[in-house]
Amino acid sequence: MKPRFLAFLLIVLPAAVFAQDGKPDREGFIRDWLVLAPFAIPAESGAEEIDKKQFADEAQPAARAGGKQKIGDKELVWRKVTSKEFFLDFRVLHPDQYENVAAWAVAYVTSSEEKSGLTLHLNSNDQGKVYLNGREIVKFTDTRTLEKDAEDKAPGVTLKKGVNVLVLKVINQENNWQGSVRFTGPSGRPVTDLTIATAPKG
Repeated sequence: MKPRFLAFLLIVLPAAVFAQDGKPDREGFIRDWLVLAPFAIPAESGAEEIDKKQFADEAQPAARAGGKQKIGDKELVWRKVTSKEFFLDFRVLHPDQYENVAAWAVAYVTSSEEKSGLTLHLNSNDQGKVYLNGREIVKFTDTRTLEKDAEDKAPGVTLKKGVNVLVLKVINQENNWQGSVRFTGPSGRPVTDLTIATAPKG
């Protein structure tokens, strides 16, 4: 490939090409997920529903592609999704049911060493919550639009060596339905030296 043509491609191709399969993108956003959705909730109940656990192991589900999850009297299926954007767009995934609904997304995040002093960034439209290894890390309980740099931040987060279970929960009341997660290091730089899987080991 000629250098001039390569330079042209680097200019015109979208930033998504820089996100490697199984890795965060260059800004640290996780794009590979297992998604469980949609689950209907009562109208205007997002603030209450984000605080509830709709199923017992919500904080650390045994998610795998094609696996079934019972929620009340409904059964949903975990679906593997790789986002072309820095965020998950649940409305695109479920265009026929995207208002007064909840969704969950799971990623298995592997670190080659323990990483401490990290900041976890959550963005959501509308309400959102993140669990890491079964523990609630951060949540947002109001309605909002998703803006790239207007994230809720949870400092002092540690990724253990090996596999970490990351769970993103997003509730939507109306219009767009989106969510994103990323990690930054103590210096504020994105953490990109992680492996992101959509299947548990073993």
